[in-house]
Amino acid sequence: MTALINDVPLNYFFLCLAGGYLLGSLPFGLILTRLGGYGDLRKMGSGNIGATNVLRTGNKPLALATLLLDSGKGALAVLLAWLIFGEVSLLYFAGGGAFLGHLYPIFLEFKGGKGVATFMGTLLAINWPLGLACCLTWGIVTMLFRISSLSALGAAALSPLYGYFIFKDFPLAVFATILSVMIFIRHKDNIRRLLSGTEPRIGRKTP
Repeated sequence: MTALINDVPLNYFFLCLAGGYLLGSLPFGLILTRLGGYGDLRKMGSGNIGATNVLRTGNKPLALATLLLDSGKGALAVLLAWLIFGEVSLLYFAGGGAFLGHLYPIFLEFKGGKGVATFMGTLLAINWPLGLACCLTWGIVTMLFRISSLSALGAAALSPLYGYFIFKDFPLAVFATILSVMIFIRHKDNIRRLLSGTEPRIGRKTP
């Protein structure tokens, strides 16, 4: 007999988590910079594989492509889960899997990025008003301070509050809280630099 959670077979949850994880593990920033002739992104700038570090190459279109692809893999994981299974609870596992895949990609010995773009894409696909609110928060903080990490932390910190108080969705707020905590953990070095006033601004190349 197949185990069920809320009338959904347990193996569906594992399939969504595993499928999302594999999709999230695709290191688009690393792939694009290599194709663009910039070499190994992990040996440049901050060493991160995300769009902010790609921007430090000076190639803005490449950075934008990385941002869209990294957010897109979170959104795609969620949309595929919905199209295949049509069950809302599975969307959290698919999106969470994509987020974990970006943070701990199997293709890069589990050494990945910080997950902000994938986080945004996942939220946009699960609940687009919440995702849009987080994107706007990121954009406003970026315009005011031009510090990528501060923008990411601000959007992450507010996402559970948006989910619970504005959109009245407790499961979504819990999901956003879990991902936000992981984003803060991945940004621990950035937080230290923010507190010391040494965090670089967007557009500034890191030696």
